[in-house]
Amino acid sequence: MPHKPVLLRECLEGLKIRPGGVYLDGTLGRAGHSLEIAKRLSGGGRLICVDRDETALEAARHRLAPLLDKVSLVHGNFKDLDKILARLSLPAVDGMLFDLGVSSPQLDEAARGFSYLADAPLDMRMDRTQALTAWEVVNQWPREELKRILYEYGEERYAPGIAAAIVRQREKKDINTTLELSETIKASMPAFALREKQHPAKRSFQAIRIAVNDELSAVADLLPAAVDRLKPGGRIAVISFHSLEDRIVKTAFAGMAKGCTCPPDFPVCVCGKQPRLKRINHRPITPGEQELKENPRARSAKLRIGEKL
Repeated sequence: MPHKPVLLRECLEGLKIRPGGVYLDGTLGRAGHSLEIAKRLSGGGRLICVDRDETALEAARHRLAPLLDKVSLVHGNFKDLDKILARLSLPAVDGMLFDLGVSSPQLDEAARGFSYLADAPLDMRMDRTQALTAWEVVNQWPREELKRILYEYGEERYAPGIAAAIVRQREKKDINTTLELSETIKASMPAFALREKQHPAKRSFQAIRIAVNDELSAVADLLPAAVDRLKPGGRIAVISFHSLEDRIVKTAFAGMAKGCTCPPDFPVCVCGKQPRLKRINHRPITPGEQELKENPRARSAKLRIGEKL
C-alpha cells in the first residue's frame, strides 16, 4: 500500500511555502511530506530532512533522488535542532514541520519491536545507534518506575497490576520478545478489560516506546528552540498522535503566544516577556472523512500551526 502522509494538504497550506525559502522536516519518516515540500522549491530553495532512523534516511535518499540538489539529509534527533542548523550554517529557516511519534515503516517492520501483534526482540528504538532498548526498560527498571511510565505515558489504568506482573515474570525468566511482553500484560488484566475494542497491550507498548525514545521531553525541549530558529513570519507545523504530545504542543504554543508570565493579579507586567508566536489555529486541525477512509492510521492526528512574530 503506498504511503500516505498525514494531513498533507493542511501542512503545505499551513507552512505557506515560498519557492526560494529554506525549510526543515524534523521527522522525515517515509519522506511523504518532504517530497511535496521539495517539489515546491526552486531558485535557491532548500529543505533540511532530519531523522533519528538511518533506515528512513536511506529510503529517502532513493525517494527524493530527483530532488537531492535542494535537499540535505541529516541523521540526528530534532531536539538537537540548534546544533544541526549551526553545522549547516543556517541561523534561521522559513518553516519547520514535525510529524511526531512512531512512523509507519517502524510499525510495519516487525523486527523493530514496536508492534504487540508480531513476535520480535524487545527493541523499540527509533535510532538504532542508541544504547537503551525496550529490553532494558522491561527487564531492569524498578517496578515503581515501570508503574510510573505506564500511568504517565500510556494513561494505563491497570498500571500497578501490569508493572507487578512484569516484575514477577522477569524474576522467573527474562522477557525477551514483544509477544512475551504482550502475553504478560494480558495475563495481568481483568477479563472485562480484555474484551475492550483496543488491544490490551496497546497503552503499555506506547508507554515503553515513549520511555525508550525519550519522546515527550524531546518535544518539550524542541518547541521553544524551534521558534528561536524561525525567521519572522516563518511557520511551524506540528502533528501529534496522542493527547500527551498534543497537550505539550498546545501549552507551548499558548505560552509563546501570551508572552507575559506574571501572575494574573499583578497590576503591570514585570517579567518583560513579549509574545513570540501567533497561533494560526486555536483548535487542532484533524483529518477529514476522505483521508480517514484512505488512511485509518491518521485517525488520532492533530495539527497545530504557529507563526513567528
